Amino acid sequence: MGDRDARDAGRPGGAPARGALAAGHAGAVAVGGRRLTPDRSGALYWEAERTLIVADLHLEKAAALAGRGALWPPYDTRETLARLARAVARYDPARIVALGDSFHRLDGPASMGEEERAALARLQRRREWVWIAGNHDPEIAACAGGRVCAELRLGGLVLRHEPAPGPAAGEIAGHLHPVAKLARAGATLRRPCFVGDGRRLVLPAFGAFTGGLNVRDAAFAALFGRAGEAMAVWVVGEEGLYPVAPEALRPD
Repeated sequence: MGDRDARDAGRPGGAPARGALAAGHAGAVAVGGRRLTPDRSGALYWEAERTLIVADLHLEKAAALAGRGALWPPYDTRETLARLARAVARYDPARIVALGDSFHRLDGPASMGEEERAALARLQRRREWVWIAGNHDPEIAACAGGRVCAELRLGGLVLRHEPAPGPAAGEIAGHLHPVAKLARAGATLRRPCFVGDGRRLVLPAFGAFTGGLNVRDAAFAALFGRAGEAMAVWVVGEEGLYPVAPEALRPD
């Protein structure tokens, strides 16, 4: 996905929706009859497969923009990998799957600094690492480690970068960078979120330097229906995830 609005921070009046869940995760969510755990970091853990799933890391995005003359500090890759390391420490997965747009452009793996390369290598040590090809990174250089595939079929689900058009059964995807906009007590809040309907789940962008697309956008209506009544949304907060009723969602 291209650059969109920056993420907002803060939670006016406490929980942004009707009741908060336990800090750290939202309990299990169902996708195609499988139970998975969304994490407060924006990652998704599949305990039955010992697999941690992340979407849209956009590593080396600041470096890519700097190459076009933008003045951005080059720390986004370091921050993203540090956040991922904390999620890995929580779950100790045997496998990590990155759902595409892991690098903001094709030369991303080669442009990483020595410290960032070492951090990535530590995350890959003694576990399987799968890069799913995305629209920003249809090819990933061998120096990034791991293996690359167009999509991954695992445990009865399909993991891909971009959601397939129309209804889907058993799909986990990224690409859209979902965010939820809420209004409460005269204040507005815009936060990354997970969005699903039991058949598919779209993950928020995990990268430290990414924008987001409102779940009331037509792109989500094409996946979950225009009314969105079957759509479940879990907003990523500072301390946990929070379920949001569809009628509480606001367009941009």
